[in-house]
Amino acid sequence: MHRLAKTTVMAEAIIQVAVPTPLRRHFDYLPPLAIPGSFPIRSGMRVRVPFGRTAAIGIVIGIARKSDLPITKLKRVLDVLDEEPLLDQSMLDLLRWASGYFQHPVGEVVVGTLPRLLRMGRGLHAFACDPEYSITVAGERALHESSLSAAPVQERLLRLIRDHAGERAGGNRVREQALKEAFVEAGIPNWRRPLQALIDKGTVVRERDEGIERTDAAAGKKCDLRKTPVPHAEIPRLAQPQAKPCDLTPSPLRMNADQIDAADAISAQIGLFAPFLLEGVTGSGKTEVYLRAIEEVVAAGRQALVLIPEIGLTPQLIARFGERLSCQVQTLHSGLSDGERLAAWTSARDGQAQVVVGTRSAVFVPLARPGLIVVDEEHDLSYKQQEGFRYSARDLAVMRARNVGVPVVLASATPSLEAIENVRRGRYRHLVLSHRAGHARMPRIDVVDLRSRPFAQGLSDPLIEAIEDARSRREQVLLFVNRRGYAPRYLCHGCGWIADCSRCDAQLVLHHADRRLRCHHCFFEQPLLLACPECGCEDLRSLGIGTERVAQALEARIEGLRVARMDRDSTRRRGALESLLAQVHSGEVDALVGTQMLAKGHHFPNVTVVAILDADGGLFGVDFRSTERMAQLLIQVAGRAGRGDRPGRVILQTHHPQHPLLRGLILEGYRTFCDGALDERRRAHLPPYANLALVRAEAMQRRFPEVFLKEAAAGGRARAPTGISILGPAPAPMERRAGRWRTQLLIEASSRSALQRFLGPWIETLEALPSARRVRWSVDVDPQEMV
Repeated sequence: MHRLAKTTVMAEAIIQVAVPTPLRRHFDYLPPLAIPGSFPIRSGMRVRVPFGRTAAIGIVIGIARKSDLPITKLKRVLDVLDEEPLLDQSMLDLLRWASGYFQHPVGEVVVGTLPRLLRMGRGLHAFACDPEYSITVAGERALHESSLSAAPVQERLLRLIRDHAGERAGGNRVREQALKEAFVEAGIPNWRRPLQALIDKGTVVRERDEGIERTDAAAGKKCDLRKTPVPHAEIPRLAQPQAKPCDLTPSPLRMNADQIDAADAISAQIGLFAPFLLEGVTGSGKTEVYLRAIEEVVAAGRQALVLIPEIGLTPQLIARFGERLSCQVQTLHSGLSDGERLAAWTSARDGQAQVVVGTRSAVFVPLARPGLIVVDEEHDLSYKQQEGFRYSARDLAVMRARNVGVPVVLASATPSLEAIENVRRGRYRHLVLSHRAGHARMPRIDVVDLRSRPFAQGLSDPLIEAIEDARSRREQVLLFVNRRGYAPRYLCHGCGWIADCSRCDAQLVLHHADRRLRCHHCFFEQPLLLACPECGCEDLRSLGIGTERVAQALEARIEGLRVARMDRDSTRRRGALESLLAQVHSGEVDALVGTQMLAKGHHFPNVTVVAILDADGGLFGVDFRSTERMAQLLIQVAGRAGRGDRPGRVILQTHHPQHPLLRGLILEGYRTFCDGALDERRRAHLPPYANLALVRAEAMQRRFPEVFLKEAAAGGRARAPTGISILGPAPAPMERRAGRWRTQLLIEASSRSALQRFLGPWIETLEALPSARRVRWSVDVDPQEMV
């Protein structure tokens, strides 16, 4: 923070500031009476401004000559927090475009994409240590007495803190970084507010250790943890390592002709905007192609940004990069502590990190010398933010590449229909890898018809035989089950009672190892019941299969089989995923049972048999994208087989062996499926041949969302031009979730520009509706899920 000493901004200048608030506009301020030294206020700097009865930290997004408000109504900037802009003009342009396109308040977009420590006003190079948390006696009592049952998220957080505490020798506390990873893996992304509520209730204590040093991997500095925070002015600027040229290690892999052509095509466009769709069958060496392009980019003194869909892919991708590049590779994902994230962000911004690998939010990391952007597994749903600022990282990556004039590579074995249509229209250049790299061959697919065939716990006799054969050859097996837990349904055999979630239109999932029933939507949980609450019958049974049940059944069916699980439950603790992957690669695991985590780009050379236990789950979904998602999932999972020198085999269990989707994928492949799916979309006027926006509203009382959206629809239809259709309102597919009733309204447009022209003015009218104050509502442009 800089105290003000000398005026350098002209008196008539108006400082336009983006403040994190739900209001969809920036705010005008007068310059401060003085600013330190002689540096001017510029766009991209943080400032502290008066806002209502308090002060807020915002980002300057423009300097204007006049304001819509009288000068006498404007307040002055209080402090200037930076000597130079944190964000350059190209990044500000991208964020302002994203705010307008995805219809989200500009302040929440611009400020919200900064690391948390910067949003708090800390210095650019300040490193903050992790606080630690411990559960109190009152917290233990609350868990024992189930007094938090009305607040299931708080109860879940409290259990996670208790379970993770004590990991450090001699202590009963847990660091925030470890907790953050646990919360994210448990599917609780919005955990800070309920955690603060637990602290306010006295059930959890936040504390710091005396005299314990921790090394920050990104900045290479030790941090002294103290009970009192270090004042901002006393935090020294961390010395930044000098950027060094990237030593290029010769590729250990021999590329085939398709790979060489693809890599050369990308490298030839360095310094220009050029969008590529890199489509290659699973195991075709797509990573090797864009690694070659990254080598060229770094050799030219520029930086590369690589987006990946899951944190779980980070360690193996970083290891792969480390084998090829001896330059600084930085990671950015939600598993980092606040201090680590700030150090990584700063390293990228200052140009020290030549390669940045990160998940969805890394699309906003500033780069000093951008040279290439890669979106790996571009089809993955994880690239679309589903809460708050509902942006698409994939689409923003393309827009960012265009703004700064660099190539962007969208890579996938199962490209999205939108990407394929962009190729058809000539917007993307298509690079195809039609063969697996090296000597690997595509796996054989065998369909097991489950009709009239005995099978137990999801395991058919042909599958058991295949597992035993693979084990005898010292090969590994992968079994895909698209549900974690033990069983998705728990019921009474006497009266038919089913364990439902009291807060959602969903059933509780049995987790046998923990002896608990859990809702996978709102995180409510309760102990396993031993008798029916309605009739008292003790004959309670579980129906359906989850990863836990299949793993247990495998161990019972095949003596001595070494089985491991790969799902959110088994990989929740810090380091668990890395440890599991190491066991698989070292041959300590015979059979790996897992959820969609298995399909996300993992390379298991010794896996020769892949089994899809229930291929029918996505064949009859309510979302028009469900068949596309299912086709992508089946191809991706099947692609884990036979990636080494040994031939692979895929066993697909189904009750619908004649289903057109399954037969088409098996007999004709993914591209033929896409051609048919695109024809269907065109006839039905669905994306990518139409543009959608979904307005969601929810409230504790059922009628409020419906009333609000009926008023919104009426106002929208009165002003909608030709080409805009408003459908609904209608209840969401899961109408009640986490105790709230949910309704939605669908807007369909013939063109993207028509949709944007309609949405902006219409949303302003929604904010003025009295009924809007009784609901929580949001706008999702280009929704990827209709639930």
